[in-house]
Amino acid sequence: MRCDEENYIKRLKKKKEDGLEFIVDKYLGLVKGTVYKVLGSIERGGPIEECINDVFLAIWNHGNQFEGNEEEFKKWVYKIAKYQAIDYYRKVVKREEVSLEIDSLIQVESTEDQVMLNEDKKELVALINTLQPIDRKIFTMKYFLGIKSEEIANQLGLTRTAVDNRVFRGKKKLNQQAIANRWGEI
Repeated sequence: MRCDEENYIKRLKKKKEDGLEFIVDKYLGLVKGTVYKVLGSIERGGPIEECINDVFLAIWNHGNQFEGNEEEFKKWVYKIAKYQAIDYYRKVVKREEVSLEIDSLIQVESTEDQVMLNEDKKELVALINTLQPIDRKIFTMKYFLGIKSEEIANQLGLTRTAVDNRVFRGKKKLNQQAIANRWGEI
C-alpha cells in the first residue's frame, strides 16, 4: 500500500516509514517556517536544523496519540514545531547566560596578586612539611592531587574516618602554626 493524502496519518500511526516521509515532504515548509520564526535570532544553523529534525522525531514518536482529521493534524504539527523551537531557544539562551556568568567570574589577576598567591603557596608547603609523613601524604593527595578521602584511605590502608580525622587535625595544626608564624612576624 502506498502512502498518499488519504492514508498518511494512518500510516504514521502504524509506524510505517513512508507515512513519515510523506509528512516530511508535505509539512517541511510549515515546520521550517515555524522553527525559523522562533529561532531566527540565533545566528548558528546547528540548533535550527537539529530542532527541525527533533520536530519530525516527536511526530514519529507521538503519532499514535493523534486523533483527528488532516486540518487538525496540520495544527498539531505546528504546535509541536512551535513548542520544540521554544524549548531549543530556552536551552540556547540558558547556555549563553551560563557562559557569560563563567566569563564574569574569571578575573585576570594582577602581577601583585600572582606574587602573593605564590608566597602563600610556599608558606603552605612549608607548613605541610612540618606534619608527620603520613599526614603530609594525605594532604598532598587530597589538596594537591584532588583525590577523595575514600580513595586515599584505600591507597594508604586506612579507614575513611581515619583519613578525615587526620585532615581535620592537620588543618587545625596548620592553622595554629600559621597564626604563630604571623604573630612572630609582627
